[in-house]
Amino acid sequence: MMREVAIIGIGETKIGELWGSSLRELGIHAGLEAIQDAGITGDEIDKIYIGNMSAGKLINQELVAPMIADYVGLYETPSVRIESGGASGGAALAEGYTAVASGMNDIVVVGGAEKMTDVGDEEAKNILSSTADREWESVFGATFDSLYAMMARYHMAVHNTTKEQMAQVAVKNHFNGARNPNAQFRREIPLEMVLNAPPVSTPLGLFDCAPLSDGAAAVILCPAEMADSYKGKPVRILGYGTGGDHLAVHDRKNMDVMKSTVGAAKSAFRMSGKTPDDIDFAEVHDNYTISEILAIEDIGFFSKGDGGPATERGDTALDSIISVNPSGGLKAKGQPVGAVGINQAVEAVIQLRGEAGDRQVEDAEYGLTHNLGGTGASAVVHIYGRWK
Repeated sequence: MMREVAIIGIGETKIGELWGSSLRELGIHAGLEAIQDAGITGDEIDKIYIGNMSAGKLINQELVAPMIADYVGLYETPSVRIESGGASGGAALAEGYTAVASGMNDIVVVGGAEKMTDVGDEEAKNILSSTADREWESVFGATFDSLYAMMARYHMAVHNTTKEQMAQVAVKNHFNGARNPNAQFRREIPLEMVLNAPPVSTPLGLFDCAPLSDGAAAVILCPAEMADSYKGKPVRILGYGTGGDHLAVHDRKNMDVMKSTVGAAKSAFRMSGKTPDDIDFAEVHDNYTISEILAIEDIGFFSKGDGGPATERGDTALDSIISVNPSGGLKAKGQPVGAVGINQAVEAVIQLRGEAGDRQVEDAEYGLTHNLGGTGASAVVHIYGRWK
């Protein structure tokens, strides 16, 4: 029998261009904050999982999980780095969940950390593009931006999605991010600013793309039956799912469906016993505006082709049909790649605790997080429930 799992502590740094902080300092900050929030001691921690995409290339440091554990004073605690591109944080959370649910461990720390700005923008983008297919995409000049632009153009051609509908994703997420004290961009933006922004890869402009950021986040997991014995206000993890797809976009049958997201969502809903109609809010992987539209369709919140119109109608705004990215998403909150999945989990806990302030989803009972790797080769979905 698998045990029920709860999150009893959360921690998060601000997200942005944090040149004054190293990766280890960011990881330590988030981890200690989560430990303090849970009210546990270091001696109680059985294992540490760290989501990280590419510390070796970005800061010339491998073995990052033991490094962070060492500098937080837990050098004897087993620690493991999990890598799945942009889905590294979500994959780490899935591993931590499994360790607790299976009975192998009781107290697990799951963190995510990335330091993107210690190299120039072009080098950081080149490193991020290594999560696409280097041999058959990047070597021929395809960038991350251009691959997602191809998906956008395909979606526009097949479903009549408009640039204005994609721009509404950015407007909404900046509205939410302006109300998040840890967000990189705490500023609302008008639709005209998105539409008139410099082009990046047609039809995507500057404000259709999430930034490359520094940041870290952490959560503390334990069996649900133990959760009330700790200080932190717990939240249940009701289920999770993982999914996969071809690494290269050209190998996929359709560019308007991410099979990894479809598979991960189906597994998560099956495990949790919930449906898309039960979910009050969702943190989805909006590294580009088209990514959010694809995600809300592939998860099942809207039918295929209705993601753009639904966004334009306001169906994804705060306290609408489904509140999507109340944190501001990657677009406004920021994109410290390996930490994204844990940042999403932190937001889910804040919402289900009722502690989100001006971005609080009213009476939130169930939440979902969706974390994407590469151009959709991997995905992780988690479903959370309010403590009762």
